[in-house]
Amino acid sequence: MAATTTTIKTLPCFLSLIFLLIFTSFLPSTTSKLCNKHDQKALLALKTSFNHSDPFPTWTPIFDCCDWYGVTCNQTTGRVYSLDLTTDLTGVVPPALGDLPTLQVLRLHKVPNLHSPIPHSITKLKLLRFLTISWGSLSGPIPTFLSQLPSLESLDLSFNQLSGNIPPSLGHLPALRVIDLSRNHLTGTIPETLFHIINPKTTFPTLILSHNNLTGPIPSSFANVDFAALDVSRNKLTGNPSFLFGQSKSADTIVLARNQFKFDLSRVVFPENVDVLQLEHNMIYGSIPNQITMVSTLQFFNVSYNRLCGEIPTGGQLGSFDEYSFIHNKCLCGTPLPPCK
Repeated sequence: MAATTTTIKTLPCFLSLIFLLIFTSFLPSTTSKLCNKHDQKALLALKTSFNHSDPFPTWTPIFDCCDWYGVTCNQTTGRVYSLDLTTDLTGVVPPALGDLPTLQVLRLHKVPNLHSPIPHSITKLKLLRFLTISWGSLSGPIPTFLSQLPSLESLDLSFNQLSGNIPPSLGHLPALRVIDLSRNHLTGTIPETLFHIINPKTTFPTLILSHNNLTGPIPSSFANVDFAALDVSRNKLTGNPSFLFGQSKSADTIVLARNQFKFDLSRVVFPENVDVLQLEHNMIYGSIPNQITMVSTLQFFNVSYNRLCGEIPTGGQLGSFDEYSFIHNKCLCGTPLPPCK
């Protein structure tokens, strides 16, 4: 009987709680949205640029725009600072991007039917640090107005259909340290201006220009640049790029393969920490220097299809590479090739 009495006494409290929960559920929400209204307007304009009935279902005023797909906001200001979209859309690069003034990261990756030139309105993004429009269908030249992005640190326009020259004006960007323009149809020479104003003691740039139609020599100004990584493979480059090497250099990746470079490899001193060294399909002569056996970090090495001679050094990491790293040279011999006569 006591248990029944206790249950009866607590029932009104329980019903009151249920009533309170039901009542408050109909009250207007007092939680303020983080999203800035001007940024929301720009994002909705961007959404309509694509030839799709509803490309981003979550992009609706019902939800806070800081919670929309691909959108990241500053938690203090509520302003959009990152836009990262990877989806199958058709349309142009939206001019409305320029109406997101606090944007620092813009990444449009694997949007295969995204075409048209980059809009000039992007120059309004004075805080933009990372610009990636890759694996798309961008065509035409790389716009010179990209040099009006003073905060730009990384530019990735790889895997598109861009043509024409690399704008020398990119070298005037004080913070630019990563350039990836690979897998396009670029022609002309590599500008000497690239990275010419960086601090060589604190900045170790990355330059990837592979799979284009670039011609001429590597700029001599690059002798003063301490690259972290350099890949200019599969172009039509010529000359002697041996100044890229040196024991004091910091490069972990040097890829010069499939060009028309011609220099004496026996005079080269390799960086102490290089991981990737690909020199195949050139006109490199001389012999492989013994110093390469002292490079303990070497993971990829290829000097095939050149004009090298002499005995392959033994020791270190060099013994881990098979014959395909050395074949089709003038007179290289020794393990893993046939013995020297």
